[in-house]
Amino acid sequence: MKLPSDHGDRITILGIFWNIILFVIKLLVGLLTGSAGLVADGIHSASDMATDLAVLGGMHLGRRKADSDHPYGHGRFETLAGGIVAGALILVGAFLAWEGIAALSRGVESFPGVAVIAVAGVSILVKEWMYRRTARVARKSGSAALQANAWHHRSDALSSLAVLAGGIGGLIGYGHADQLAALIVGLMVVMAGGRTLLRVMHELTEGGLSRRDLETIEQALGSVAGIRGWHRLRGRRVGRETFVDVHVLVAPSLSLWDAHEISMRAEAEIQKACELAINVIVHVEPDSQKLADHQAGET
Repeated sequence: MKLPSDHGDRITILGIFWNIILFVIKLLVGLLTGSAGLVADGIHSASDMATDLAVLGGMHLGRRKADSDHPYGHGRFETLAGGIVAGALILVGAFLAWEGIAALSRGVESFPGVAVIAVAGVSILVKEWMYRRTARVARKSGSAALQANAWHHRSDALSSLAVLAGGIGGLIGYGHADQLAALIVGLMVVMAGGRTLLRVMHELTEGGLSRRDLETIEQALGSVAGIRGWHRLRGRRVGRETFVDVHVLVAPSLSLWDAHEISMRAEAEIQKACELAINVIVHVEPDSQKLADHQAGET
């Protein structure tokens, strides 16, 4: 099968491939050994596969060009996909924690053995590798959906780590270790989903850029000759793209052409300073007392 050219699609399809393999192995070994933790971990891998599909769909829709209905593009579809992943993380984590609590309350004991430890060890290695690869692509592309999916991979690695600890506990004679591991994993996954959901909601509710991003833009503006100052600097994320607008102050005596050239240099410097795709609008204003008095009257 020929993989799509987009790196986000490639890494997501690779994740689907590994999630299918891990789901089958974990479920079979978990059922054969009676390991509740490994069965729960297998279900977690299946949820990873489902969210991978949601991310693929979100990225496909998000890459569509801007049109009359969506003049800022369709990037929010990708953000929504990140929200779906975050919601899945919370639900899966709650399920894992509940299963662990239920097993502990019933006094269930299990001694899964070496096979569970081996499967959990392989899962940790694969899922941590997938986390690192997906997170790297997410940082380069600025994709909220991929970042959420990366955390889903890491949550699976943490889930397997807890199962590994439960298996080792069973070998040394502690029969509740597997159930306790499922409880701990569930709580960890819920926390990861909550953090991811907060980031998604920040974008969907028109949250601004971080202080660090704004400082980068300010440094870029400060390097442009002819700009005396600026105000009303603001920005927001729409999927993988960043939209920024700012008012810059220039000498009142400049010609329209010279002022326009300064605005173009400002846009170029901001775009060069920012690592991600960015759309910049620079509004030029004369640096005069009359304008300052007018703006003061508006406030």
